[in-house]
Amino acid sequence: MPLGDPQSLFSLENSASTSRLLNLRSVFLKNFEDNNYKDKPFFENPTLNRAFIIKHRLLRHEQEEFSSRKTIATKIVIPFETTNLGAGAQSVFVGQTNFEKMIFNNIHAYGLDNSRDLRVLSLLDSLHTLDPFILREHLAKNDVTPADCYFQLGDADVRRMFDFTENEIGELVKMSLGAEWTHEKGAIFIKKLLSSHEVSPLEGLRLTLQMDNAEFQEGIFCWKAFLYYKWQYKELSLKITPVMSEIDQVSLNGPVSLNYKSEIPAVRKKISRSLSQVIFSINATMSIYDNAYDALIRQNNPAVFKTFLLSAPKFFEQLSERLGALEHLVSFWRFRVPLDGSSRLSVDDLLDMFRDFESSLTSAMEEGDPAARKFA
Repeated sequence: MPLGDPQSLFSLENSASTSRLLNLRSVFLKNFEDNNYKDKPFFENPTLNRAFIIKHRLLRHEQEEFSSRKTIATKIVIPFETTNLGAGAQSVFVGQTNFEKMIFNNIHAYGLDNSRDLRVLSLLDSLHTLDPFILREHLAKNDVTPADCYFQLGDADVRRMFDFTENEIGELVKMSLGAEWTHEKGAIFIKKLLSSHEVSPLEGLRLTLQMDNAEFQEGIFCWKAFLYYKWQYKELSLKITPVMSEIDQVSLNGPVSLNYKSEIPAVRKKISRSLSQVIFSINATMSIYDNAYDALIRQNNPAVFKTFLLSAPKFFEQLSERLGALEHLVSFWRFRVPLDGSSRLSVDDLLDMFRDFESSLTSAMEEGDPAARKFA
């Protein structure tokens, strides 16, 4: 299906969060001459390998494209011209009715005749997020190992994260640069840390942590993950209190049965309880990172931070699930209940949302809590 306004492509590229967008077009434009990029593609099909992959919240009419009920889908958007977004694009949802026919014919994914790329699309669709840290782990578990350049934070998030990261690790940056530190050099250090898969500019930090090159490459990837999750949590924390206040006070249109009058406060209570558990778990996991980082900065003990970084991937899935549940609650509530007061929720709509929120928060806590275990 055609994508409407080409401006939406520019907006997507400039503002979409990393967890929502995998921008393979941008990866191509930045790395097409790199041998590792050529040798280890995300998709073997070149058309797919220059697409936008999006986690998209389905509208009512879009839900009709699927044989089973879905609220979130994986959308493939392929620009007609890689270097000219103004030319427009074609799009299709993974798993929609006649998906394979559409991907072959309508999207013109030339040469998409191997099961490997279709399997990768299925793996992407099985995830609730395109968070690069979860994505890399998930693909690797299924023997898919694209080049590192595919698993970087998006430009929009790097811009949004910069001030937070500068405040969060500024002291370590000064230590790493030593006498050469200036504010400008510190800013360059942070931008390279967040936006690049190259670690050679961070050699001083590698020596401080006493890591070999392979360990350091992995450690930096994991460090970026925790900076990303911590920033994401801070942003969500600013939004969750007003949203929960609105949930507690929302008024309904039309008559309300006695059954609904009793169920609504009961589900509200479950949401509040599950939310508290999710927040407690996230705080506990973040404190493990904070303690390890403090050992490096305050106690001059790099071994603790090194050990934490190399064990960090075991925290990714639970953190991403729980942050995803918070993001879902905040974003879907605001989608249905805009600040302009234009929403008119029915009782059925409200209960559907409440049940969805409670289910999402509960599911996020089903996995074992890594915060309850010491890292090894």
